[in-house]
Amino acid sequence: MMKHVKLIVLSLLLMSLFVACGGDTGGETESGSMMQKIGDGEGEVDIIAWAGYIERGETDPAYDWATDFEASTSCKVNVKVAATSDEMVALMNEGGFDLVTASGDASLRLISGNKVQPINTDLIDDWSEVDSRLQNSEWHTVDSVHYGVPYQWGSNVLMYNTEAFGGVAPDSWSVVFEETTLADGMSNAGRVQAFDGPIYIADAALYLMYNNPELGITDPYELNRDQFNAALDLLRQQRALVGRYWHDAFIQMDDFTNEGVAASSSWPFQVNLLQFAGEPIASVIPVEGATGWADTTMMHVDAPHPNCAYMWLNHSINPNLQGDLAAWFGSVPARPSACDGNDLLGPEGCKINGIDNFDRISFWKTPTADCDSQDECVPYHEWVTNYIAVIGGR
Repeated sequence: MMKHVKLIVLSLLLMSLFVACGGDTGGETESGSMMQKIGDGEGEVDIIAWAGYIERGETDPAYDWATDFEASTSCKVNVKVAATSDEMVALMNEGGFDLVTASGDASLRLISGNKVQPINTDLIDDWSEVDSRLQNSEWHTVDSVHYGVPYQWGSNVLMYNTEAFGGVAPDSWSVVFEETTLADGMSNAGRVQAFDGPIYIADAALYLMYNNPELGITDPYELNRDQFNAALDLLRQQRALVGRYWHDAFIQMDDFTNEGVAASSSWPFQVNLLQFAGEPIASVIPVEGATGWADTTMMHVDAPHPNCAYMWLNHSINPNLQGDLAAWFGSVPARPSACDGNDLLGPEGCKINGIDNFDRISFWKTPTADCDSQDECVPYHEWVTNYIAVIGGR
């Protein structure tokens, strides 16, 4: 996979040398060139982000890491919330944004598509404080060139209604893939949800990797044709159980509160807010493990506000923001030192949020035909078309 991406990235970077860039960028003279210094701010920064990732105290005044940044830099933070990685890629393709909090299933697409620029880590004051497991991660680093700054990471948890499960945590993803009678005496049919994104095929593959080892799946993002078809068959079976394919975190929370949903893949963000509201909700990483996300803040190749963008990149890994965001979202900081001394996160917050589960998570990445684990794999565009068909009942 990486060999294919490296060749694309190299050719695109060479092409970018011929594209002129206008405006004062504090040392950047060509579109996509690595900045050499941070100049005066342009007055604002436009960021595409996951829901809950950039807070200014509007939902809860205790969670605000935009206001202090604006006061210290005079860069107003404008946020466009995106619900899926595909939406993030589409928005970055349109242009006009500075930064995006990209997950691994978007980041390599943005790099190979020449939509993000190399990051000069010498301009990131606390780069050395970033988790060493993330600094050179393959989803934002190509040929030792960094295309972003790690932000947060975590797992896609199995969220469930404790009353429906009789207070006993489910130990397998089977409760969303296989029809079963729950502890409350009712079937799970119509009471489960699945993520409305093609990358969810990897969740089915991960389930099969554990429960059907004869398929030979070793990486849920690298599937040959037979493995891919087996995952699709499982998702077609699941289709009869799914009440809604979710992508909006707040609609999912409403469904668990008011529509009788019993179980679904979810983010810790929804779990935290529902528990805070007193709902009978809990989460678990089942025996099969979980997919997950290690998100990177990446900068558009033609960012209109590059100096404010670099100021935000620095701000994004300060320990206060990292710890507060982890407490709010239920994620793990990209800066491990943020786990200590944060009042909102608490002394056990990072452990509760899964800092010890790193090796149990299959982090999102973009499926490509040129893969590492076998001769040829099904590429992402086929994931897209086939998952649309599954959702449509085909």
